[in-house]
This record gives sequence, structure tokens and C-alpha cells, in this order.
Amino acid sequence: MKAILYYGPGNIKYEDTMIKPLEKGEILVKVEAALTCGTDVKTFRRGHPVLIKHIPSGFGHEFAGTVAQISDGVSNVKVGDRVVCANSAPCGECFYCKRGQYNLCEHLDLLNGAYAEYIVVPERIVKKNTLLLPPNLPFEKAAFCEPLANVVHGIERTEIKPGQSVGVIGIGPIGLMFVRLAKLKGARVIAAGRNPEKIRLASEFGYADEVIDLKKYPNPEKIFKDFSDEKRGLDVVVECVGLPEIWELAVSCVRPGGTVHFFGGCKSGSKVSFDTTKMHYGDIKLMSVFHHTPKYFRQALDLIASGDVEVQKLITAELPLEKVEYAMQEHIAGNAIKFLIKP
Repeated sequence: MKAILYYGPGNIKYEDTMIKPLEKGEILVKVEAALTCGTDVKTFRRGHPVLIKHIPSGFGHEFAGTVAQISDGVSNVKVGDRVVCANSAPCGECFYCKRGQYNLCEHLDLLNGAYAEYIVVPERIVKKNTLLLPPNLPFEKAAFCEPLANVVHGIERTEIKPGQSVGVIGIGPIGLMFVRLAKLKGARVIAAGRNPEKIRLASEFGYADEVIDLKKYPNPEKIFKDFSDEKRGLDVVVECVGLPEIWELAVSCVRPGGTVHFFGGCKSGSKVSFDTTKMHYGDIKLMSVFHHTPKYFRQALDLIASGDVEVQKLITAELPLEKVEYAMQEHIAGNAIKFLIKP
């Protein structure tokens, strides 16, 4: 098959590779739609300690497709089924799984290889995190299940309530999905970013009550506080950038008794500084949520299938498989939200 293989930072190749023979419980999926992701862009630029287990490696992890082959022991899908597969599944047996913290599973094996004509899906993901698509749901929409599942997890853990003021800093695809889900919770939402294309899309997306360009405001804390009830500061701030300076900005915009959710992961080894007086006497809740679980993956599919979260607008353009490196460079240049890759 044709595939994109990862050889190291900045080094990916479009080439022929063998399809791995199926082992018990595995399935082979013909990739009908794959999506570019910020995590893939970070991996392309600097590698990844978890996603890349060997060199060369498969690349890409958001996809939907058609079951092309099944092995012994597979009973929940058949050849020809239209499916979406998560990029992981919890073991169910470790310390964290026994406590219901499935996203922290000690044996979470992350699946890569979606930028290819076919992908072999491991047994555990087949059993726990492979879902049949509704008949009328296009593959390109279904491929959004994985990123949306992370956001569904994040929004539920943040416990947003109707009427609250919520700020989302960072309006890439994850930030825009946070905006939509916060609105579904009944919140008033202000979205903020720096990229002109993303600001335009945030306004067109139509879900945020207000969209601001952070480059125009040397003191964005005032804008956020003016948006909030009685100008006390936001009830909830969600950081979707993954930069230390934006983490610190998020804390400065929340009211006493509010919640700051650090959803964007910073580069390994990053440090941030907070005013301990504001933290302690302001009774501020700081939190982070990592990854998804089978429960949230299912909910993501339901939200997409129902039309409650319209993901089609998040696709910048459709590209063939051989253009993945071009897609990475366009992301780095700030010219894209998500590319739809059609092998």
C-alpha cells in the first residue's frame, strides 16, 4: 500500500510499504478519510516520546473507513462495515482503569498510521473503541470523533453551568469545538486567538458570543473581565494553545472562585508562574484533562451524527495522501485549521 512513514522530525516520506498480516482480534480498515491534527504537526516538528515507538513509523491518527478484512475472534464488525476507530483503548485492569480513570490507563497503546491506504487496528481498539457509522454520516465527518472526544471529556470535567461566562483562548479546531460545547451547556462564550484565518472562522462558525484578536489588545484581561458578570472575571477559562505565557494569561482572566482548564499541552519541561495569593485567597480551581475514553468517543459520534456539532466547516481543504508534508507546512505557517486527507 501507499503510506506516509515518519523517519524523524521534519522527515516524512510517501512510499510503498507492506500491510502487516492480521493477528487474532485485529481488523484491516481501508482509510476513506483522515484528518490532520495539531499533535501530528508537533510530532512532525520535534518528534513525540509516546506516539512514535519505532522508526520508520506510521503517521496520523484521526480517521474513518471501511472494514476490508477481519481476523479470527472479531465479532462486532464485518467486512464492508463503515467504521470509525479511536487511536487508543484502555486495558481495564490497571490501577487507573480500576478507578474509572481510563484516559490514564498505564497500558494505553496509541495507534498511528492513518495517513495510508489501509490501517491495521489492534484487538483492544476493535473491541472497545470501534464504532459503526450511521448510514448517512460521511466518513470525513466521522473522522472528527477522536478530537471531539477529547473535547467532550474536557467539557464534562470542567462542569460548565448555564449562564456562566466562559473564555476559550486558542481557536484552532479544538478551541472551536470547546466553544460549541460550552454553548450547548448554556454558557456565554468569548473566544480569543491571534491567527487571522482562525479568527475569521470563529466568527463564521457563529457559536461564540464574542470573538477577539489578542494581537490588538496589549491588556486582554480587561476585555475578558468586561465580558464577565459584573466585570469580576470569567467563571471559566479554557486554554487551548499550549504555551506557558497563555497558561499564565488564562489565570489572570478568571474570577475568584472560578475555574481554569489547561487543555493545551505545553512542550515537555515548560514552567509557568502564578501568583499564589490569587490562587489561594481567590479559591481558584486549576485543572487539566488528558485524552478521551470509550464513553466520550461514543458521545462524540452521537454529537456529530445528530448535527449538534457541525464539523464540516473546520476542514480547510481536501488533499491527496502524497500532500501530507505540504499540509504540515501549511499548519506551521498558520494557513490551516484541518486538512482532509483522502488516500
